[in-house]
Amino acid sequence: MNEKWSQLDRHMSQAGIDTLLITDPKHVYYLTGFASNPHERFLGAVYKRGDEPFLVVPALDEAAARAASDVDQIMTHTDTDNPYALLKQALKGHPGIIGLEKNNLSVTRYEALQAELQFAEARDIGDWLQSMRVIKSAEEVHKLQHAVHLIEEVLKQGLTKVQIGMTETELVAEIEFLMRKAGAEGPSFDTMVLSGEKTALPHGVPGTRKIQAGDLLMFDMGVYAAGYASDITRTFAVGELSDELTRMYNTVLAANEAAIAAIKPGVTFGSIDQAARDVIAEAGYGPYFLHRLGHGLGIDVHEYPSVHGDNQDLLQAGNVFTVEPGIYLPGKGGVRIEDDVLVTEQGVSVLTSYPKELTVIG
Repeated sequence: MNEKWSQLDRHMSQAGIDTLLITDPKHVYYLTGFASNPHERFLGAVYKRGDEPFLVVPALDEAAARAASDVDQIMTHTDTDNPYALLKQALKGHPGIIGLEKNNLSVTRYEALQAELQFAEARDIGDWLQSMRVIKSAEEVHKLQHAVHLIEEVLKQGLTKVQIGMTETELVAEIEFLMRKAGAEGPSFDTMVLSGEKTALPHGVPGTRKIQAGDLLMFDMGVYAAGYASDITRTFAVGELSDELTRMYNTVLAANEAAIAAIKPGVTFGSIDQAARDVIAEAGYGPYFLHRLGHGLGIDVHEYPSVHGDNQDLLQAGNVFTVEPGIYLPGKGGVRIEDDVLVTEQGVSVLTSYPKELTVIG
């Protein structure tokens, strides 16, 4: 049983939980090393105090699970089996009080588990797992840095594909081809390439708009590599920009740098958000910074912490999160500059290194 399971065992002892059932595929990977997308099939990592952890996987994933997982016991189910009945048999008795990730279970699946297992009580363990993941090990930081390196290489090569008159979706296709060619497992979220006035949409959807001279061109993208995510945003000028858009860009860059300069152990996440927000407000763009400053990064592209003004949790060495201030002017355009950062004992290490100064392309 690895240290992660031992840590969970200590939590269980303190909380009076008898059995854990982990069903989020990301957490199954985190605890066992087995990465899978089970689709509608049941996948679980199970641990009953006093026993060894085991995996429940679809039969079609058995070989992959045995190759990747550090869990010895693997139970399989076919498409015609009742996996919950098999789970009941494997537990060899009443599960007692069970710990579940309630935000990952549908009502239908929860009721099916309850009908078979007849557990005395179900308690949520999502916060436990988040607390384990929030401090990254040296190995995890290495994997994150590799994912960052890949996406920055993709961005560098992708910029050579930009042409006046090509559509946003055509450029997305070029970018995602480069991701796979570079060795990424895939994008860590839907690749976003926006141009012109569409850059004012923080979560806009790439479409058939054609890139034009004078546009802002925004790339927000990331990859998974070895199970860990990267996430970077850079905004470029396609030819000469107006004075207003140039001023907006420089304001966002200053906000990004102010937030990064404020990062060190012991300060609040809220204070980091405020450092960026103050720069943008002072420049007169306060109402146009529409979202939190950033989010955690790891086996999920969005995970704890949520870096917003009300988060009074303290930064700790080993935290990894994004810093991504933005300004969005409806009908004109928007700018976002996003870095991935690691909190260190001395302050901060910026994992992303792609240049942030306003760059003209095309």
